[in-house]
Parts: sequence; C-alpha cells; structure tokens
Amino acid sequence: QVQLVESGGGLVQPGGSLRLSCAASGNIFSIYVMAWYRQAPGKQREAVAAITITAGDSTNYADSVKGRFTISRNNAKNTVYLQMNSLKPEDTANYYCNALTTISEYWGQGTQVTVSS
Repeated sequence: QVQLVESGGGLVQPGGSLRLSCAASGNIFSIYVMAWYRQAPGKQREAVAAITITAGDSTNYADSVKGRFTISRNNAKNTVYLQMNSLKPEDTANYYCNALTTISEYWGQGTQVTVSS
C-alpha cells in the first residue's frame, strides 16, 4: 500500500506561481512513476506531468504546461513537487498526485488550485 498526501494548493492571480507537494508513505520502494493529474469542473481528469523514478527521473509534460510547470522529487523526503509558474485561469482545477507500482495505482485526495484575479 502507498499513501499520498498533497498540499500547496490555493488561490493565485494570473501570472503567479504555486508549488504543490505530494508526500508518499508506505511501500514507497515499489513506486516507479509518480505523476500529477488535474480535473476541472465538467472535464475529464488529465495528466499534467510525470517523473519516472526507474529511468533516472526522466520527466514528461502535457503540452499545455510545458515551459511553465516543473515536476521534481526529493528522495530523502519521499516527496514529489509540481512547481507551477505563469499560471493561467485555465489551470484552475483540482490537482491529484498519482503513484504507479508494478501491481497497482494510487491517488491522493487532491488539492484545489484556483487562478483568478
């Protein structure tokens, strides 16, 4: 079992920045990919960024956030971050942390990000 707890969401003005955190606990050594997803009201959940732990921390991003968002991790703290810069109103969503193991997939409870003036 893996437990994921997100934090760092909030209200920010367009052009502002936020950093989301996802703390993992439990059987963390079984995780090979961690990712951030988001879901806006009335829309499907979409992948935002991913980091592949078993591939030298290689990263992937959705086209809509490339150049603005950065995913990273702190191995010592078992935490993955999503640094979000140049935020736009269309980035408003509930952001979820996701962890993949060889046998299962885990989700955090989500943290709300609202970009509005």
